[in-house]
Amino acid sequence: MAILVVDIGGTTIKLKCSSGDEERRLPSGPELTPDVFVQRVREATADWSFARVSLGVPGPVRNGRLVREPVNLGRGWVEFALEHAFGVPTRVINDAAMQALGSWEGGKMLFLGLGTGLGSALVVEGVVISLELGHLPYRDGETYEDWLGARGLARLGEERWCAAVFDVVARLKAAMVADEVVLGGGNVHRLAHLPSGCRRGENARAFLGGERLWDPAWRVF
Repeated sequence: MAILVVDIGGTTIKLKCSSGDEERRLPSGPELTPDVFVQRVREATADWSFARVSLGVPGPVRNGRLVREPVNLGRGWVEFALEHAFGVPTRVINDAAMQALGSWEGGKMLFLGLGTGLGSALVVEGVVISLELGHLPYRDGETYEDWLGARGLARLGEERWCAAVFDVVARLKAAMVADEVVLGGGNVHRLAHLPSGCRRGENARAFLGGERLWDPAWRVF
């Protein structure tokens, strides 16, 4: 059965159906409430046929539901019935975890998404664990996300931001005892070189992650 995969970012919503190759995009942002989101997606996919929906959302998810309002979107997501709104079976996962799920190729992999914020997830042999590492304290009373997210990039400048990325990757890779780190997100292209033990993620892997979300071989926490 065809799966509509929706990757909701802080500035852009990306959509793709598993039965085709076309990718479509919609605007996101702090005014995006869930009812507006569903309306835009239904309009944008009116000519697509799908029986399931996978949603990657920028916020913490437990048991398939958002547990806190996304920082970079509008309000009302926690209590909104997304499956009812779409009218087909719908699964919700953290957006970084969805890209991590699609990026996994073996071993113990840590995913870090360098985007509006700092997404993170750990993948180990059929198990995906969504993390919130970006909110942990890092330096000067600020968090990892304060340094590696879009606001950190704007404040620090590219050179200092890149140095911070290298430092944080080394710390978190060691803490998670990861075999490799995949760096994804919209700002990864700003790194001319990658830290040791890393590979560059591809945004399209989020769509593969949305398809794998329905594979019973995978368990998501």
